[in-house]
Amino acid sequence: MTVAIQRQNRRPKEISDRRRAAYERALLARAGQGRIRSRFREDVGRDPKPLGFYMIVAVSLTLVLFGLVMVLSASSITSFHKGGSSWKMFIEQASMAALGGAGMFAAYVFRLDYLRHLARFLPWIGIGLMLMAFIPKFGVSVNGARAWIDIAGQRFQPSEFTKLFLIIFGADLLARREKEMGNLKKTMRPFLFVVAIAAAVSVIQSDIGSCIVIVGIAAAVLFLAGAPLRPMAGIGLLAGFVGFLFIRSSPEKMARFTSFLHLEELRESDSYQVYQAMISLSNGGVTGTGIGAGSGKWGYVPLAHSDFIFSILAEEMGLLGVFGLLTLFAFLIYFGLQVALSCRHRFGMLLAGGISAWFLIQIVINIGGVIGMLPVTGLTLPFISYGGSSLIVSMVACGLLMNVARRPR
Repeated sequence: MTVAIQRQNRRPKEISDRRRAAYERALLARAGQGRIRSRFREDVGRDPKPLGFYMIVAVSLTLVLFGLVMVLSASSITSFHKGGSSWKMFIEQASMAALGGAGMFAAYVFRLDYLRHLARFLPWIGIGLMLMAFIPKFGVSVNGARAWIDIAGQRFQPSEFTKLFLIIFGADLLARREKEMGNLKKTMRPFLFVVAIAAAVSVIQSDIGSCIVIVGIAAAVLFLAGAPLRPMAGIGLLAGFVGFLFIRSSPEKMARFTSFLHLEELRESDSYQVYQAMISLSNGGVTGTGIGAGSGKWGYVPLAHSDFIFSILAEEMGLLGVFGLLTLFAFLIYFGLQVALSCRHRFGMLLAGGISAWFLIQIVINIGGVIGMLPVTGLTLPFISYGGSSLIVSMVACGLLMNVARRPR
């Protein structure tokens, strides 16, 4: 009864004021939700995306599936001898692919301006992780290179992450100092200082392949940024001279880096791995022996599931499989460079161009070593070789390419 009397005593103006206030609050809430939705559409968006975006998505996912099939085939014998199951290494690689897929999506939706805030810290994080390999509790030596760390039973290679971190760092630094490219103290010197430290740590770890890729990445990013060619050439000659002195520092290093020139003479010693890989390549012919039917993985080709997986692919899938793989790699690099050239903001251009150059350098060095055209450096073949670190970082890098491609302006 009291409540009814209170309701009757309310003035119409008070009721209308409360209704108006509630209505205004509802409008503000809807406006806030609209801003959130529009911000999400701006970041992830449903706007039409360029062809390069869809090609990078399609090619990268196809390469991942291609790699899983080859890891299952190439690792089955080794996996059986190590763990009693032919599926063990494949399941591990598939798990890393799932984790890499999450990383790819995160890199795709992550705002590039937030990434730039982190850019100056990333290479030091990578170098710090690389230095952890020298701590007895964490460091693990594999095939003579102390370049892996083991944390809670999970082993990964920090240098793979450092490569991407250096690209992000260089892209941010050289984008911020675009108008000062002629001032080497403010552009080339700080970037090359960090690169030199990362490369030196790789050499100390006996991971020469990562050192070469790091130097190549630095050269590519500086070239895309428009750095003066004369200082770059001088620095390149100096780096080459230091590398030559390093190779000549011991007979073992000299033999390792020159053995590809004497495949026939050293086929039972330093060139054994490459010579056996060449046999597998020749066995494949045009159509291959069939997936799973190759003989190289039966102990003839060392590291058939990782560094030398290209030889198993050529044996089992033949020249047609090799052509298909190289075509996929060519599409990825071409559309990555296309995204870089069409990007109107400098950071995105350098980021996409640096990632594309990184893929190209590592693919050429790996395949060149397998076919006996270059020294064997211990590098993996992106997306294809067994190895969680390489696969995850490659997929994250493709996510960043997608990020730049969807918002070229």
